[in-house]
Amino acid sequence: MPSLLIRNLDESLHARIKQRARANRRSMDAEAQAMLRRADVLDDSNAPQESLYDIARRIFGPARGVDLEIPPRGSSPSREPPDFSAPEYDRTTASDVGL
Repeated sequence: MPSLLIRNLDESLHARIKQRARANRRSMDAEAQAMLRRADVLDDSNAPQESLYDIARRIFGPARGVDLEIPPRGSSPSREPPDFSAPEYDRTTASDVGL
């Protein structure tokens, strides 16, 4: 089985690894291996990057029984947005404006 020797390790880092090993009831070798495994799992630099579209299709796509129709960029909505400027939509009161 391969081994790894780390030379010139900072004394404070060595002490922290030793303390973690003691707290986790492991040898320093086992603690260092666990730390390297965790770092390898957390390193997603080699993982393929998903776009928002890919994520949405994975979560909501045809495999889940939903087929999303994504409009092309720059396309205008099929109807005008509602106009809420009419007085019946005004919720401000005299106390809101300081009267």
